[in-house]
Amino acid sequence: MSHKEDNEEKRRCHRTDLYASIPRTCLPIVYHPDYNITFMGLEKLHPFDAGKWGKVIRFLKEEQFINDGNLVEAREAAEEDLLIVHTKRYLNRLKWSLVVATITEIPPLLFLPNFLVQRKVLRPLRTQTGGTIMAGKLAVERGWAINVGGGFHHCSSDRGGGFCAYADITLAIKFLFERVEGISRVTIIDLDAHQGNGHERDFLDDRRVFIMDMYNRYIYPGDEYAKRAIKRKVELDWGTEDSEYLQKVELHMEGTLNEVLPDIIVYNAGTDILDGDPLGGLSISPQGIIKRDELVFRAAKRRGIPVLMMTSGGYQKKTARIIADSILNLHRQGLIEGNAAEGEGSTPLTTHMTPTSGSAGSTSTAV
Repeated sequence: MSHKEDNEEKRRCHRTDLYASIPRTCLPIVYHPDYNITFMGLEKLHPFDAGKWGKVIRFLKEEQFINDGNLVEAREAAEEDLLIVHTKRYLNRLKWSLVVATITEIPPLLFLPNFLVQRKVLRPLRTQTGGTIMAGKLAVERGWAINVGGGFHHCSSDRGGGFCAYADITLAIKFLFERVEGISRVTIIDLDAHQGNGHERDFLDDRRVFIMDMYNRYIYPGDEYAKRAIKRKVELDWGTEDSEYLQKVELHMEGTLNEVLPDIIVYNAGTDILDGDPLGGLSISPQGIIKRDELVFRAAKRRGIPVLMMTSGGYQKKTARIIADSILNLHRQGLIEGNAAEGEGSTPLTTHMTPTSGSAGSTSTAV
């Protein structure tokens, strides 16, 4: 591809801290307190709960599933990392507070000096982006990984929107293609309530990436051009409930994985499908979300495919509890480990999950 060829030399020379070795004493759960956006209450002007990531971690600590010693601490993506996907022109545009205010839909940001916008808004998003890239490598090494943030699926190489300023999904996949031997096919399973038009635009002509996208057909972004990249498109109606939703998830996910067996699944696990979400427009229960995540991890484990999960959208205060409960359920079901391995170092990058038998029966825009 021309973009790849144009940047081949840059990629060969690019050094990054995001692929540093992670001790085996850490679980492949990536987080940093800097994920959370708090600045003079401005974050409250968007429906997004800009502190939900820290709440997920707090709930998991209360359940004694994780502690500060076995979490993987995310690192901020540097400009050199971002340039693997983003154009220099786009990154320069983020130095204008008006542009960031438009992307995040927080109008008062346009009145702030950009150094504050960088520190209080964009740095958290860059740290979450670094977390997704790190989790991609961890998923291949350990069989699964969860970035407690990320999932900015409306951002592509040259445009942001819907609270998405950096294309973390595209970046994680590009890093895997360029740096991890044996990764040549990726399947994106995007189950956020909104169409993932960012990664779709980025991989429109890339046959290595198979995209399944299941979303409310009537809401943002309605990007018809990007829809051309979707190999399995599942458009939902207003108010879709658990039974129909879970049936479609299982049917289309199994069809997707039977059509192309990928080297890794990139799972965008938005909780904005929850009943009552102000932007998602669907009617899925907390139990339905937990079951959805279980279906994805079970299908992957049965086939021995690693999973990279991001938490993406979700606009109600209770979504943090649901995300934590879902992670705990994955552990109870034996789909993820709860204890980090003893000792230091990493397993070879070709290590995948061991297959197992069995199956699982507003006007604002959004992540």
